[in-house]
Amino acid sequence: MGKDGKAVSAAPARFLASRDYIDELRAILDRLDHAMVDRFTEAIWRGYEQGKTLFIFGNGGSAALASHLATDIGKGTIAGARARLRVIALTDNVPLMTAWANDSGYEHIFSEQLRGLVQRGDLAFAISGSGNSKNVVLGLEAAREAGATAMVLTGFDGGRVKELCELCLVVPSHNMQHVEDAHLCAAHAIFTAVRERMMRPSGE
Repeated sequence: MGKDGKAVSAAPARFLASRDYIDELRAILDRLDHAMVDRFTEAIWRGYEQGKTLFIFGNGGSAALASHLATDIGKGTIAGARARLRVIALTDNVPLMTAWANDSGYEHIFSEQLRGLVQRGDLAFAISGSGNSKNVVLGLEAAREAGATAMVLTGFDGGRVKELCELCLVVPSHNMQHVEDAHLCAAHAIFTAVRERMMRPSGE
């Protein structure tokens, strides 16, 4: 009640504005380890030059990004008569994923696919916001056992995957949406850099 005995309206609640979200994301992208993003590009390019295969996988939004990045790289880097970059998203064969999930458990949907496909020198590119998804962890372990190079996009504190890879980009945020946004930006930066190299006559 006010001094005159009349009811006083509460101040309206302030909700997060779109500009707040974008400003926070911009600050996160500014703190991103851009040198690590470049190292991802270098690893993928070396794998391409050696005729290796790039396997990409993740869950939920990260599964969507795995398929998205595989599409970008698989189609977007085609350059005339130059050999194509071999890339497979382990998220795309839904019947196979459900078969492994039903018969062996969801935690094995990536590791069992990799055991039938991955070879020494290939690249296993995992995407995990938390870094703790068990199927991603087991997938990286299977890839390392086969002699593949393990690389991860993650966030928060890096999770378990941070200790299972040669290359790790940890987005400096504890907001899953910002982590996923930054992963998409990093993925597009990697794709764009690989495509630019592919379009050069020498590939250098």
